[in-house]
Amino acid sequence: MGMRSTGTPKHAAAERVELESSELAASSPTSAHARLMTWVWTLVIALFGGLLRFVRLGQPRAVVFDETYYVKDAWTMLNTGEPMSWPDEVSLGGQMVPADTAFANGDTNAWINTAEYVVHPPLGKWLIAAGLKLFGGAANPAAWRAATAIAGVLGIVLLIRITLRLFRNLPVALLAGFLMAIDGVSIVMSRTGLLDIFIMVFALGALSLLLIHRDWAETRLRMAAQSGKNRPPQIALSWWRAGAAVLLGCATGVKWSGIYFFAVFCVISVFWDAWMIRQAGFRSPRQWLARGVFGGGLLAALYMVPLYAATYLLTWVGWFVHPNSYMRNWAATHTGQGAQWLPADWRSFVAYHAEMWRFHTTLDAPHDYKANPLTWPLQIRPTSFYWQKLDGHPGLCSLSPRSQCVAAVTSLGNPLIWWLGSLCAVFAIVIAILKRGDWRIWAVLAGFLGGWLPWVQYLNRTTFTFYSIVLLPWMILAICYVFNWVRETSSREVWLITLWVMVGVCAIVSVFFYPIWTAMPVPYEFWRMHMWLPSWI
Repeated sequence: MGMRSTGTPKHAAAERVELESSELAASSPTSAHARLMTWVWTLVIALFGGLLRFVRLGQPRAVVFDETYYVKDAWTMLNTGEPMSWPDEVSLGGQMVPADTAFANGDTNAWINTAEYVVHPPLGKWLIAAGLKLFGGAANPAAWRAATAIAGVLGIVLLIRITLRLFRNLPVALLAGFLMAIDGVSIVMSRTGLLDIFIMVFALGALSLLLIHRDWAETRLRMAAQSGKNRPPQIALSWWRAGAAVLLGCATGVKWSGIYFFAVFCVISVFWDAWMIRQAGFRSPRQWLARGVFGGGLLAALYMVPLYAATYLLTWVGWFVHPNSYMRNWAATHTGQGAQWLPADWRSFVAYHAEMWRFHTTLDAPHDYKANPLTWPLQIRPTSFYWQKLDGHPGLCSLSPRSQCVAAVTSLGNPLIWWLGSLCAVFAIVIAILKRGDWRIWAVLAGFLGGWLPWVQYLNRTTFTFYSIVLLPWMILAICYVFNWVRETSSREVWLITLWVMVGVCAIVSVFFYPIWTAMPVPYEFWRMHMWLPSWI
């Protein structure tokens, strides 16, 4: 689905590229005031999203779902340099209570001086540790979640800027940011000390840099076409691509699933380059196919792959520095095993990675909230992070004094956003085909290909719907793609009515669900009203 080929001669192609660029400039924020206003509105939406994430961030005062791993690991990393193990129970007030209960009640130093076996790279936990350091330590539950809340706000900003660069229309970009701000998966993952939201932010940052690279490359090609050059300029090397490789290395340093984003983003970026070379008038296969795909792809790989790998390895520096890290001395106790050509430290490192790989590829433990990856886009089986009966009638429970009061945190997306996003992803492909090609469709599909499709190979593995946070921005981009098509093909009145109906209905749905995303005390009957599908309970 590239851009349409017209078969025009080189000088005509140059004129057409110049015309397209002029039209692009006319529709994009070019004046200083217009650029400033795009940032003002971006920050307004980000502030709104920040309020939804930071207000009552310390609630519930409990270790929520997998915070038992990541928050406690982060706290011991901050104090010792490496994740340490925790006992099952801790003495609190003369009674033995679960370690999570003691941690939530302020006994945060009960770890055992034994390295903990962790199954994900360390960068995400270091980010949580930074939040603990800066926002009051483990005694403050808001500090457990500060880093993820900040990441959630950054995700809103990045998505607005990406959408603006793709569609050159501020209302469409603000629609993207608003939908991200009010979606339930985004809100819950921003308010919980888990890892996946960091992958989303690093992937969005990488896509943003690759789009900047594309604009830079298009400008160079346009100038070359206008000057009548016979060979396309070099566009494979750029700092933007280098930065994207580093960010994708960081994504993989949070969870290994970041490697899929790296592979997909790099392939799409190289094919963008090749197609731009062709569209600029360099139409012989030797010019756009050989130089763009094969030559440019190889050149990009020569520096992007090492940068990506080096970034990932740097996230493990702490493991190498601390002699008591998990499996740090494996080579010394397993003489003759592993790759003998590697130094002992690196044999231990490789053995640790092999152990992690076995865990991730064989995990099939039963779980009440296990969700088939094919169901993630429709939010069929959301994850219940927290559900607790409360004494008395605090908060909204005061409106129904005869009802049982409960508090819940359910990682459930705004149903309208996710269901419409799934539908729009299909419509977007159809629209791109009918337009005989549109390079922007690959920016929309990139997240589906890198953040969702790879999980199809693990249908029997224990997975959860909240992993879909990495898919959410591209769900929203699919909606924006279709809405931008409505804007381009309909009258202004139809476009505005469609936009405001969409925004209004989504906002109402989010207001309705917000209490069960944020552990607000509500009557049991009110919580039950939100369980639209039996699989949501």
